[in-house]
Amino acid sequence: MPRPKTKTELLIQSQENYAKLIQLISSYSTDELNQEFPKGTLNRNIKDVLAHLHEWHVMMLEWYKIGMAGDKPEMPAKGYTWRTLPELNRKIWDKNKNIELKIARELLDQSFEKIQALIKKHSEEDLFEKKKYKWTGSTSLGEYLTSNSSSHYNWAIKLIKKSVKV
Repeated sequence: MPRPKTKTELLIQSQENYAKLIQLISSYSTDELNQEFPKGTLNRNIKDVLAHLHEWHVMMLEWYKIGMAGDKPEMPAKGYTWRTLPELNRKIWDKNKNIELKIARELLDQSFEKIQALIKKHSEEDLFEKKKYKWTGSTSLGEYLTSNSSSHYNWAIKLIKKSVKV
């Protein structure tokens, strides 16, 4: 599916892909939900993937809050660059490694709703005009939201399907 280019497409794709993710994990048994992923995978199980998605939602919401207040957010996070994403993702994993699956799912549901509300509150122009906001640089707010929603959910679905052996 091509990346969204309109507010409607962004809402539909993010909601549909999130629903697919939730449907996928809901189809698994307790053993499958807790199954360890193959060695070499940073996120070691479904819970880790859900916590990862939640943390990226939280970062997106923070970038937005800081950026819309007129300041420049530290992206992706303080002390990290886009080139050091593996280190940031390891930090996210370490922070959440002891969280329960149920809690990870609840947090993800909550942050998903906040991302949806953020999308809904903006016009098409607000979302997809490049360079509209100084803090988004040469891209658009919609691109950041796509990366932190529909595209990220696709990544999660693929990783989970590849890693959970039913």
